[in-house]
Formats: sequence, structure tokens, C-alpha cells
Amino acid sequence: MPLIPYRFLIRVAYPCRYVKSMPRTKDDRLLELPEACRIDNFAAMDDRTNFADVRLAWNELGLGVQVEVRGKQKPPEGDASRPRSTDGVTLWLDLRDARASHRASRYCHQFHLLASGGGPDRDEPAFAQSKINRALEDAPFASANSVVLRVATNVKGYMLEAFLPAAALHGYDPEQHSRLGFFYAVRDEELGEQTLSVGPEFPFWEDPSLWSVLELMT
Repeated sequence: MPLIPYRFLIRVAYPCRYVKSMPRTKDDRLLELPEACRIDNFAAMDDRTNFADVRLAWNELGLGVQVEVRGKQKPPEGDASRPRSTDGVTLWLDLRDARASHRASRYCHQFHLLASGGGPDRDEPAFAQSKINRALEDAPFASANSVVLRVATNVKGYMLEAFLPAAALHGYDPEQHSRLGFFYAVRDEELGEQTLSVGPEFPFWEDPSLWSVLELMT
């Protein structure tokens, strides 16, 4: 294995497709994003295999996130009070794409979309937001009720869908700022961790300069 992961040597600008019809309100699916919205993390470059299909889309109302996890033998589990140790996905966003700095600004967000760990029996999906370590200034916290989150489980995994409204995204302004800093980490007790690019050998959880670009396409 090389000392420096191959994916560290490139910086990718991912297209984020415009999807008008989200969030959905008249059926069981919240988003149902097409293949064109899939985010390819180029895991094969570092001889890794993905277990999650990650898709993102945007519209004037906010951002949609869809994650399908496959290959599980048991239901997702965890504890919402420990979101980075719970089955689900953490999404880091910089609404100003200021990736020249190693420290987060007030436009940088850390959102946890959890497949389980919420509710009195810790078996319900949950949303949480955390401060970013070493941030120069913290982003305002979104109301937990403002984020719509749905999880559907099956015998081999689960489908997680979430809609982050503009009110939860401090600085969200697609017309003036269409390039966002972006990173994700999907965690699973059985399957491990899948990231957008570099792994825990680099401090992606606190350093926006390690994030990629999400370009809002019309």
C-alpha cells in the first residue's frame, strides 16, 4: 500500500444535479434520486470496495441525500448520543467552498444522518449536528425537526433518505455560491467505513482543505 493514498493526489469537483421534485410528499419515497446523482468516490484507485451508494441533489429548497447500504446481516444499530459511532452517514459541507483554510468557518456544517440510535429503544432514525473541531467559528445549529429523514430496512441493508432544507444550511445561496466544500463518511458496525476520498489517516473531520467540491448544476 502506498504511503499516500492515490485519491489524496486529486481534487474532484462533483456535479450535484438539480431535482425539482424533492422532498416528495405523496408517496413512501422522500427523494428517489436517479443514477446521474450518484457520487463516485473512485475507491478502486486505492484497492477498496464500496458498500454504500451515495447520491446528492439540490434545488432552491435545499439539499437531498440518499444512501443505500448493501451487504449487511443485521439491522443498523447505534446510539444517537454518539453519532460518529452509529450506523449512518456524516456529511460535511462548506457553503462557501473556502477550502484553502485548514479550519472550518461559520459556513461549515457537520450533519449526522443516522439509520438507527434514536427514540426510547434506540432503533429509530435520527438527525444530529455537531460542532467541527478547531473551527474558527461555529455554524448555527439546525432544528432537528427541520430535517426530514426516512430509513427503510431490508434483509441486506437499508435505504436512508434525508432532505436538508435551506433553513438548516447557514449561508445556502445557490445563485451566488454554487460551489460547496463537501465530504462524507458512511459508517457501519459490520462493514466498516466508506469515505469520499481519504481515510482516518487524514483529519477530514476537522480540516476543510481535505474536502472535495460539490458543484450545483442547473
